[in-house]
Amino acid sequence: YTIVDWSFDEYYPNREAFLMAMAQVVHDEAMDLARAGAKYIQIDEPALSVRPEEMEMAARAFAIVTKGLEATTITHICYGDFAQVFPGLATFPVDMLDLEVTNSNYDLLDLFRKHSFEGYLAMGVVDVHNHEIETVEEVKRGIKLGLEVLPAERLFIDPDCGLKTRTEEEAIAKLRVIATAVKQVKEELGID
Repeated sequence: YTIVDWSFDEYYPNREAFLMAMAQVVHDEAMDLARAGAKYIQIDEPALSVRPEEMEMAARAFAIVTKGLEATTITHICYGDFAQVFPGLATFPVDMLDLEVTNSNYDLLDLFRKHSFEGYLAMGVVDVHNHEIETVEEVKRGIKLGLEVLPAERLFIDPDCGLKTRTEEEAIAKLRVIATAVKQVKEELGID
């Protein structure tokens, strides 16, 4: 969807035709990855949250991408008006949503309270847009907020987005804080 949204189409008769053709190309690549042994395949869709009127069409395209894949499928979606797209997103044809939750001050978790969601959530608990290294207590607070909404077996903990905007030292420090916080929360709550 993002490739289509950010491209200039001079070939296809309409946006939907372009999207479905691109979905088939991505599907073919995902199948190659699965045949090569990939157990997890993540398709990043930073543009998905900006056009609520196209969620149904985007979901049909994503169903083409994931059809027949034996790998766990994940999509990472960047900032946007999630309240507008969440009902469709909650039923998106993917095993796991990976969302930037920290940057919204965990407000996105309210959408999971309001709407039925049966999948897995990879929840960002460190902000990748600043140089500050979160404390273990801050990250533990975020994890516990997530556990109020989803059971531990459906909640995965990660940074809000990729750490490419951070220095190597900052990225390592943020990941260490995450690992420490996850370990401590598991011990405190008796989670295996």
